[in-house]
Amino acid sequence: MGYLRRLLVSHRELVRFALVGGVCFVLTMAVNYALKFTVLTAHPVTAQGIAVLVATIVSYVLSSEWSFRTRGGRRRHHEAALFFLISGISLGLNALPLAISRYVFDLRVPSVTLVTQEAADFLSGMIIGTLLGTVFRWWALKKWVFPEADARPRTRRRTRPDPGIPQDRAA
Repeated sequence: MGYLRRLLVSHRELVRFALVGGVCFVLTMAVNYALKFTVLTAHPVTAQGIAVLVATIVSYVLSSEWSFRTRGGRRRHHEAALFFLISGISLGLNALPLAISRYVFDLRVPSVTLVTQEAADFLSGMIIGTLLGTVFRWWALKKWVFPEADARPRTRRRTRPDPGIPQDRAA
């Protein structure tokens, strides 16, 4: 157990990035399928793009305040602009496999069954696209958006007072 704890602590930034990514992946899926099966049935790439945009906004907040909270080196407005630029590139990388699946390989109804279309959409858009976008974002965020390690002070959690020490003597 000690080895695993040390490994997780030494890769804390990556673990936090992955957790934020997991939350945003679930959010992307929920928004994507809500749009795709309601108002954007004929536009799956648009539905995915909107879903990724919503998740990107959530991702910026969680990334800057939690995943990369001790990294920085840029003013917040510059950091945010770079984050959204990189996320826009990532959005394109994310949508590319879905667009290829749908429009190059023609894996859509009526050329294939609805089940085949949805399986191809999930594999190309949600799995392959997300992996491409995630690898690019991890590299680009560390390189350009949050380039300096320990640029922001690490805040310590307040500890609870020891119940065995009277509070007038604790200080």
